[in-house]
Amino acid sequence: MNIAIVGGGNVGTQFAVHCAEKGHAVTIFTSKPQEFSSELSIVNERGEVLRRGAVCATDDENIFAKAELIFVTTPSFMAERVAEQIVPKLHAGTLIGLIPGTGGMECVFRGALARGCVLFGLQRVPSVARLKEYGRTVCASGYREKLHVAALPNKEIERCRRLVEELLSMRCEALPGYLNVTLTPSNPILHTTRLKTLFADYRTGKKYSQIPLFYEEWSDESSKCLFACDGEVQNLCRLLGEFDLTAVRSLKEHYESATPEALTQKIRSIASFRGIQTPYVEVEGGYIPDFNSRYFTADFPYGLAILQQIAAFAGAESSAMEEVYGWYEAIVGPHRKFRFSDYAIFSKAEFIKFYSQ
Repeated sequence: MNIAIVGGGNVGTQFAVHCAEKGHAVTIFTSKPQEFSSELSIVNERGEVLRRGAVCATDDENIFAKAELIFVTTPSFMAERVAEQIVPKLHAGTLIGLIPGTGGMECVFRGALARGCVLFGLQRVPSVARLKEYGRTVCASGYREKLHVAALPNKEIERCRRLVEELLSMRCEALPGYLNVTLTPSNPILHTTRLKTLFADYRTGKKYSQIPLFYEEWSDESSKCLFACDGEVQNLCRLLGEFDLTAVRSLKEHYESATPEALTQKIRSIASFRGIQTPYVEVEGGYIPDFNSRYFTADFPYGLAILQQIAAFAGAESSAMEEVYGWYEAIVGPHRKFRFSDYAIFSKAEFIKFYSQ
């Protein structure tokens, strides 16, 4: 296949290697094509090469007119700009993989659906991936046993499932509908509740003498906040009886933790989470939160905000999520965020129609 990958970061590099290793023609669309080697590699934590693949890199938008498959791996807040570049070049039948599929990407790319394209998204990424050397090497650890994929229109799900399974050499299961991806309470709950409890006392001018590790020093307070928001998402799923949302697993179930204390110990013990820093900036006299980190710029306005709006459509309780988002708004002030209304979805009926494709 002729495959284009948008974004040369952690996930983009990882997917490029997997696809190229299978013998497909892979081109990475990036603003820094000159920094890319003609061969990329995936290594483990010991630096041992797991996979290699030959790729090209370019900043020429015309590659999308020839692509049979496009993987979009850029952050959600960049999606609108990416869609403006991609959608006008598309032809009917092009497959567009949104990796991961959360962040409202399916709405941003609805113009591709109108052109006869197929959208598919993963519920979660295949593993933890961290660039070791930009344009050359990515370190991947903790590959999942299996992936879950959804498609729009839903009738294309089996085709997309087989494709993902073949490209990544990983077991892949079909989800009953795309809303199972949209409502997945992964980073939009995991990251936001942790940040809120870590920096609950933050105000302009405040500096911290030290910043705890994001996962290894996880707290019971963070777990309790996460449980409250996770419970609201599960209640929301029950209220949306028009859809089969059985694949939106509670984070309690995902992390096999029945109590906040058990969750704290579980998160602290996950090997692939070790050493991950809380996003911060060093300033004179201490440290402050890094509000330019994706943990802030993506997971609040293009994660938690989406869950809140769906709760409003369904008439579901969302006070815990509102409290977390309210903390974010108070700190960052006016900001851009995902709104269903920007994509002609103003009511529950229009919401149901879009996700029933």
